[in-house]
Amino acid sequence: MQNQVIPFSKYFENWLYDKKGYYSQYKTIGKDGDFYTAVSTSSFFGGSIGKRVVDIIEEGFLGKDTTILEIGAHHGYLLADMIQFIFTLKPNLITTLQFAIIEKHEHLQNKQINYFNKCFGDRIKLLHFNDISEIKLESAFIVANEIFDAFPCELVLTNKNNCLQKAIVKNHNITFTNPTSKDEKIVHHCDKYNITKGEVAIGYENFILQLSKNIKHFEFITFDYGEKYPRNDFSCRIYQDHSVLPLFDENTHLANLYQKSDITYDVNFQHIIDIFENQGIKNIAYKTQLQALVDFGIIELLEMLHKNTDEKTYLAEANKIKTLLNPTGMGDRFKMVLFRTQ
Repeated sequence: MQNQVIPFSKYFENWLYDKKGYYSQYKTIGKDGDFYTAVSTSSFFGGSIGKRVVDIIEEGFLGKDTTILEIGAHHGYLLADMIQFIFTLKPNLITTLQFAIIEKHEHLQNKQINYFNKCFGDRIKLLHFNDISEIKLESAFIVANEIFDAFPCELVLTNKNNCLQKAIVKNHNITFTNPTSKDEKIVHHCDKYNITKGEVAIGYENFILQLSKNIKHFEFITFDYGEKYPRNDFSCRIYQDHSVLPLFDENTHLANLYQKSDITYDVNFQHIIDIFENQGIKNIAYKTQLQALVDFGIIELLEMLHKNTDEKTYLAEANKIKTLLNPTGMGDRFKMVLFRTQ
């Protein structure tokens, strides 16, 4: 495959999702992995989203029998954290809500089932869907943490003659060539968002269309690294052992990193917002992670912990939450976007 000339999007997809791809095998996230996420930083990240679930059920937007659905669950930590806090806040909801994960890899499904059995025994029945196309739900609260930056993307660059070019790959070497007639959508996307250099995500439209077709009534929340508008530079990068390796750095050797490290890029949130709104799904909020978690009640949850535990435990958790909210780190660089059906 690597001796062939392929679009960068295919190279990216193979890197992460091929049989030997980075995400096709179980990977540790956190201290012993290649990167941290908000989930691996503190259970109060999931706790805050769990409180959001309780609040919107009490508000009446979703019923007590709705499905809590996670997409891109990895080990299942986030959904489990949400359940733990829902139980703390409104224990009876655990007996009426449904809990589900979309996960196509059987070995990850088994990891999630084993983790839920360890956490909850037989009190929680976890449903699995292999693909979003399998889902047929009346209502759902959908959470997806850091999934949009894992969709394949094309790389584009405007050359000195002011012509847009797209990246191709052969033997792990990236070069740029003129787009063909098949690339009309990419050219149109770059014109629409004034992109002259950077990434163009592939697959958002189909994903959001499937959601809107298969779930009638929902709230969808996602956190990811990015901005509302493109910054016209390459953000594509590789994470290995908590080191960040820019894609085009002279010390980044793709052949050595391929499928062994995580590859990602900054999300263009306006692109996501436009697609949801084209399906008649309203954008309720776009905020920094700091703003979102505070609005969801993370400080109130921390105060509850303070009243019910010793000072050492409280201070340890407070320090973890500071990492989530730090405006010079996770708190500002990660964004939350929230959607609701009409």
